[in-house]
This record gives sequence, C-alpha cells and structure tokens, in this order.
Amino acid sequence: MRIRSFATVSLLAAAAVVLAGCSGGSAPEESPTGTPGDLCAAAAPSGAVSDAVTVEGEIGSPATATFPAPLDVVELERTVVTEGSGDEAAAGDYVAYALTAFDAASGEELAAAGYDAPLQPQQISPENPLGQVLGCATAGSRVVAALPGDGGQNGAQVYVFDVLEVTPESEWCVAGEFSGDAPTVTFDEAGAPAVGIPASDPPAEVAVQVLTEGDGETVQAGDAVEVNYTGVKWSDGSTFDSSWERGEPAAFTTDGVVAGFQRALEEHTVGSTVLVSMPPVCGYGEKASSQHELAGETLVFVVEILATEHAGQ
Repeated sequence: MRIRSFATVSLLAAAAVVLAGCSGGSAPEESPTGTPGDLCAAAAPSGAVSDAVTVEGEIGSPATATFPAPLDVVELERTVVTEGSGDEAAAGDYVAYALTAFDAASGEELAAAGYDAPLQPQQISPENPLGQVLGCATAGSRVVAALPGDGGQNGAQVYVFDVLEVTPESEWCVAGEFSGDAPTVTFDEAGAPAVGIPASDPPAEVAVQVLTEGDGETVQAGDAVEVNYTGVKWSDGSTFDSSWERGEPAAFTTDGVVAGFQRALEEHTVGSTVLVSMPPVCGYGEKASSQHELAGETLVFVVEILATEHAGQ
C-alpha cells in the first residue's frame, strides 16, 4: 500500500485531515462513515521495517526511536507498540494525538508535536492516511508507522503516534444555546444578513439559535442541502465568505463541512434561518495545529436552509 509522505502536508501537522471549507474558498471534504471493523481492516500491516523500530518514553511525552538506519521503506507499515485501555476508534470519530517524526535514512529526529500544544483532533476514516496508520487503535495506544518517500525531496520517515483521546462523532462539537450575548442579525430588503458581534467573549462551545423556523423537511445527517450563508469572524466582525454576496446558493452534504456548520444544518427544517457560533476546534482549528487562514478564529454563520435531499434518495 503506497501513501504520500506526511511531510508533504507538514511535519507539525502530519496526518491531519485538512478541514474543508463551507463553500466558495475551498471544496468541502466528505466526512468519514463506517464501522470500527472498517478501520481495523484498513490499518496497514505490520512488517519487518516497522517491527525494527524500538521506542522509549512515556505515552504523552516525546518519543525516542532507534532503528538500524537507513531503513528501506517500500510500503506503509505500522506496528502497535503499546495497546491502550481506552475507547476504540470507529470511523467518523475524532482522534486527538501527538507524534514524533524521524528520518528513516539517518535516524535523526525531525519534529515533535501535540505534546505541549495540542494538535487539532482529526476525524478518522478507512480512506484517510490517519485511519490507515492508526486503524481502530484504542486511546492510550502508541503506534509506530514507517512511511515510504514520495519519490521527490521527501524521503522515507518513521513516525511514533500517541493516541491521546477518542471522541465519538455524536459527541463532537455538540451544539447548545447561547449562554451569553448572541450576535445580532438584521436583514436587508434582499434578505441578506448583517451580523453584529457583541463585546462579550465568544462561547466556548458551539451555540445555535433559530432565527426563523421553517415548516419544511428536517435535515438529516448526510443530506445534500442547498443554503445561503454569511460567515463572520467574532474577533473583528469582518465577513470572510457569503453566498448572498456571490449571488447564488451553495450546495453540499452536511457531512462535507466543518463540524460547527454541520450543527447549524442537521435537525433543522427547510425554510429555517439559523445563527451558529463555533470555537476554532469546531471550525478550522487552532493556529498551532492548522495552517488555514481562519485557524484560531471563532466563527459566526447565518444560514438559510433552502432545500434538502435525504441521503440514499
């Protein structure tokens, strides 16, 4: 099984699944679906290369790896060094992890991340690199992965992954009501919203308020939807994206957008207009774990749900 080197993404965010935009700026990325068995089957096999790596250090602290360099890494291999006693990862779950990376040719440590400053938890699937490396690993596990080079300037590498926490998809970024001041929303004659950000601190969790409740069908998980939306930064009130400004609605599936936006869609009815605020972890990540231009920002969206088509119809 061949896989691109994680270094082509970023050593400090290796294996990160890039969070998708809601539309406009970047295409949504479909979220994982499936069962724990899918992840177990998708996990790369262990082999002589990954088994040759000896790891020292406590889980949750930077690892030291020794191996006979240079390692000839032909295909992805992974070995579970320590099996944790926590929850087993299932497809669609969010996994918090830390990693230490090494050059397979020299044994030199390249980078360590996620120990002091947490990396953005990533949603795991049988199709993405993290799913192929971790499989259905349990929280508390340590996994060694040997990855082949990409044929260019990125050579083969060895990674030590610590699985710190596994959060089921249903418990990730659960939405509640605004506990403090909510943003104000006014609409012009064309129905486009203007959002006013209060002086108070933003909510620490996803917060949702139904501005107008429609009488259409209820949006379900995985539905294809058509919406109008405007996105604003809580930090300065500036608009960073708006389908109203572009003059046409956006279409995507509810599992193809960031988690906070997903909470503004699912379980709400067609014809509704919904206000949602999401912390960075439920949007584009913290600055320490994401290179997206909206990383570190609490985001506010006003979403008008125009239509839905249930998955499988």
